[in-house]
Amino acid sequence: MIKYSLIYVSDSAEAMAGLIASELRPEAEVFHYKDLDNESIARLWRERAALIYLGACGIAIRQIAPYVQDKQTDPAVICIDHRGKSVIPLLSGHIGGANDLAKRLARIVGGYAVLTTKSDVEDLWPLDTLDRCMGWAMEPIERKEMNRLITLFVSRRPTLLYLGIRDRGTDYLERTAPEHVQIRSGKIDFQQENGYELIIAVTPEKIQLPHGVPAMVLRPKCLHLGFGCRQQANPEGIAPFIVHALSEAGYSPLSVATVNTITLKQDEPLLPTLLKAFPNSHKQIFSAEELEGISVSNPSDKVREVTGVDSVSESCAIAAGKGRLLIPKQKGVLTEGSHFTFALADDLDMRREGHIEIVGAGPGDPDLVSVRGRQFLERADLILYAGSLVPIALTECAKEGCVVRSSANMNLEEQFELMYQHYLRGHLIVRLHTGDPCIYGAIQEQMAYFDRFGLSYHITPGISSFQAAAAALRSQFTIPEEVQTIILTRGEGRTPMPEKEKLHMLAKSQSTMCIFLSAGIVEDVQKELLMAYPPETPVAACYKLTWPDEKIYRGRLDQLAHIVKSNGLTLTTMLVVGKAIDNRAGLSRLYADEFKHLFRK
Repeated sequence: MIKYSLIYVSDSAEAMAGLIASELRPEAEVFHYKDLDNESIARLWRERAALIYLGACGIAIRQIAPYVQDKQTDPAVICIDHRGKSVIPLLSGHIGGANDLAKRLARIVGGYAVLTTKSDVEDLWPLDTLDRCMGWAMEPIERKEMNRLITLFVSRRPTLLYLGIRDRGTDYLERTAPEHVQIRSGKIDFQQENGYELIIAVTPEKIQLPHGVPAMVLRPKCLHLGFGCRQQANPEGIAPFIVHALSEAGYSPLSVATVNTITLKQDEPLLPTLLKAFPNSHKQIFSAEELEGISVSNPSDKVREVTGVDSVSESCAIAAGKGRLLIPKQKGVLTEGSHFTFALADDLDMRREGHIEIVGAGPGDPDLVSVRGRQFLERADLILYAGSLVPIALTECAKEGCVVRSSANMNLEEQFELMYQHYLRGHLIVRLHTGDPCIYGAIQEQMAYFDRFGLSYHITPGISSFQAAAAALRSQFTIPEEVQTIILTRGEGRTPMPEKEKLHMLAKSQSTMCIFLSAGIVEDVQKELLMAYPPETPVAACYKLTWPDEKIYRGRLDQLAHIVKSNGLTLTTMLVVGKAIDNRAGLSRLYADEFKHLFRK
């Protein structure tokens, strides 16, 4: 679908128009200014998301002037000078996306986005598009009132930001809140809050705002509706009934993220009616097997006999968000034969309570933790890091008052108890593991505890030491048409290996093998590998990858044990085996002539 129309004024800008079109392809088309009559401009104005002029602003303004109507509906209009130095949003900066598109275009041509919207100049949140940016819904606000809110905010008047949930959007607001914004959460009586000229609230709950204080209420999608009904129940009136019931219970219908039921009910006419009533939702269908074992507050023998579960509405709502029931099963009959039930649950991962983020620290260099991981470290109330495996330098970005502890001398129960005590206080906890947590990260046992106690947790991946090894060795671990597999494994020490995963079995593939946690048993590792790899196979022993004292030792497979022992290498050593080490032969088919046409589209 064509979204962008590039209109160049002078012939000198034609090449730049083509360059931009190639970057926006297949969503862009190019026109010469003089080839567009009034009818053509009117059509582009109606059909395109953006008009991009390459030439003087005056020419662009004169051509679009007759069609400008409303910033809510007008397309984005951007002007770029013929040398690509200035990229200027002329129209629909926030609502139409012109500001963001201007930044993208500036990166393409190597110019500067000239933004004049005050919120951009002041580096403040764009209130009129905050809901769209964060994936929330906004309670309706008249345009005049929205302009008033924006004026107050960009004038840096005292603002109260109330956060009733936690998601990526609220994380961003907390991280970027300007000085005139005070953040609150938990139980709060808005009527008693004084000194604020603006309130911004992100919550699924109905709130009583103080009279006379301008406010914006944003609805995160964090509620899950479960329903059941009699076969072919008449849906008439049921959706408005449920919407009203949610509102009466204090929850906004705009925050309903999913409408859920069991496979047996997926073709009921009530389902599309409910999806229409909750416009921000999508459907989820669960099998009886998926719902088995979910504890419900209102079990029914009759429902189990028909469906195989104790309660369709409750179990589906709980399964969707893995949370708790906010509205237990409610029954209704509006017309003859229209028996139905519904229940509402929250989303475990979005509760404004304690949260545990398992963060991959990367191989050691503090600069190699992910941006997201770094942000969690900066906001954490407790950082529990994996002692001798994670450099303490990674924790130096912790905020004032954060508790930073090493888990090196703690057993699993002690680690959990420390995290649990902070969790009960509503704290953000970072469990910092070396590399990527999913690779020998020992997180499975911890997650079992988290699941048992119903705790909110999430995993932020990290760069693994095998990736750091490839970078340090300046090697691509795959060779076109020769080696297309990378094996991540370990030698057999105190932890037995499955027979089919023993090193001599894996070595038969002649793949690139990255062997973790095995420097202490290197003689056994070498012996097993020599059962399949040739003695001259390249190897590398990589010690403390990306740490200040990193060391790399290369050699042949039949020298591996000697390399490790003679250099006193320890458990922080990655062993790499395979012909891909230092390989420069072989051409990827990506660069073959037969595929060049793919890059010309």
